[in-house]
Amino acid sequence: MVLTAQNALNRSVMAAVAFAVVTVLMCDQVVMAGGRQQSSAATGSGNAVTLDRVIAVVNGDVILESDVDEERRFEEIQPYRSAAENTRAKLIERLVDRTLILQQAAMEPEGKVSDADLDAQIATLRRDIPACKDQYHCETDEGWAKYLGDHGFTVEEFRSMWLQRMQLLKFIQVRFRNGITISDDEINQYYEKTMLPEYARRGVKNPPPLENIKRRIEEVLLQQQVSALLEDWLKSLRAEGSVQIMTPGEVSP
Repeated sequence: MVLTAQNALNRSVMAAVAFAVVTVLMCDQVVMAGGRQQSSAATGSGNAVTLDRVIAVVNGDVILESDVDEERRFEEIQPYRSAAENTRAKLIERLVDRTLILQQAAMEPEGKVSDADLDAQIATLRRDIPACKDQYHCETDEGWAKYLGDHGFTVEEFRSMWLQRMQLLKFIQVRFRNGITISDDEINQYYEKTMLPEYARRGVKNPPPLENIKRRIEEVLLQQQVSALLEDWLKSLRAEGSVQIMTPGEVSP
């Protein structure tokens, strides 16, 4: 989740309302948030009102309907996500987990991701996304901006989101990676048995060579290796904290 100044202000107000002012919050109630979702209702003057809905509250941090939409569009850009990973329930779960991790990362800051590393990953991404390469010519800045714009992002918005993703991976690596190694053989097998069939399914005639995406495959395998540890940790964070996912008709405490 990447916040503009206005959205950050809106979230602060909404979190304060959720925990300090409003004692009863219906899930199907919509709240003013400066988001993207348009209501069919209008103000007294006949002007349309921009509304957003609270989807979850995680230790005081608010997750909005617009965050779910943003996450969906962000995941669609990434070339290695399957449709099964982008159901609404999965998107909300991912946002809740990410919020919990971000809250912990803020208390345990690690080394920052360098601009050079960020630029290198985005450059690789621009080469690897099939539609980006074949239809938009993302090797050019104009093509890249057009591709992102068609998915609802500016270049800077996407850059900020990818930076956050890298920072989260780095935090997880530092916290859980001790004792975990990813061998070249594991990387080769994932490339041959997972990546190449997926590219073939999508009709990509010239998939990127292993060397170009080796680091990213290593990240995927690392995430798989630490998933059990991470899952247990997130369960404890949920149990120790306050996580409420709203459903229609539910009343928050």
